[in-house]
Amino acid sequence: MPLRKEPQRSGPLRLIEVEGYDLSACGGTHVARSGAVGVIAVTSWERFRGGSRVEFLCGGRALASHRRLRDTVAGSVRALSVLPEELPAAIERSQAENKQLRKTIKDLGEQLAVHEAGALAARGARVGDVTLVAEALDGWDASGLKALAAAVAARPGHVAVLFTTASPALAVIARAADAPVDAAALLKALVGRFGGKGGGRADLAQGGGLAGSSADRLAAVRELVERRSWPS
Repeated sequence: MPLRKEPQRSGPLRLIEVEGYDLSACGGTHVARSGAVGVIAVTSWERFRGGSRVEFLCGGRALASHRRLRDTVAGSVRALSVLPEELPAAIERSQAENKQLRKTIKDLGEQLAVHEAGALAARGARVGDVTLVAEALDGWDASGLKALAAAVAARPGHVAVLFTTASPALAVIARAADAPVDAAALLKALVGRFGGKGGGRADLAQGGGLAGSSADRLAAVRELVERRSWPS
């Protein structure tokens, strides 16, 4: 028989036919009359394998779904102070404003990084033929540390190794083009001692999950830069 899908069970089967459209083995409970089904709510539809896939809920499940949707809309209306029909436009405006704010914050963070880089570079110590700036900083995320390290490394002969104060710590290493220090190799050596993971290039590397105290990590940085005997 032209079943739409081959049944997995054998033996006597009940077949349900929608004339001219579908013939399938019975897949669930059947009601005596359509009124027993109650509300039918179509929740989504999409194109699928040359046809359409429709998802729907019935009866109590449809009502429960409607209540959740009602509560969600009501909460959004209160939060955004708009009418229900104005929600899509209000959300679009909010997303656009958030995008602009994130860009503004990023730009200000980069400007602050350039300013702070001068103070950090002034505290740098001469280690062999490079000026090492190794610090544990509070209040900076990974993006901020990267901008700050890059700003320090813009100075000739400088190497910046910056950590967050929290443990496990984030780490960013950047070096000037003329500084003979491999940032990726240095990070690999630090990860070997303090755990975590990360990677990068010879001029810029970053990672996270480093254990230990800030003092121990900073001491290890100075030792490694002095010896420069880390694995390649």
